Amino acid sequence: MIFKSVLDARPYPEPQLTGEQWGELAPRQIRLADLSTIRSTLDLNALLASDSTFFGDIFAHVIRYQGKLYLEDGLHRAVRAALQGRTSLHARVLEITD
Repeated sequence: MIFKSVLDARPYPEPQLTGEQWGELAPRQIRLADLSTIRSTLDLNALLASDSTFFGDIFAHVIRYQGKLYLEDGLHRAVRAALQGRTSLHARVLEITD
């Protein structure tokens, strides 16, 4: 199994960060097995596109909420990493507290 779990919705409040604010968070390495994804479907065009990060952040976006890690954005990056045999990826992590 690639992820800790696969969800269909966020169990946390939607983050209100702009792309610039996400960019201010330093990326760090996250194990795929520690992540729960909030999306149960993947757009194959995004996965297979050679320029999938050309217009966006090259790092996945992860939310830490109640001690758990959730993949907010970057499902295609995480799946691509797993297909390449990697067990982790670099992500920007935002802590959300109650």
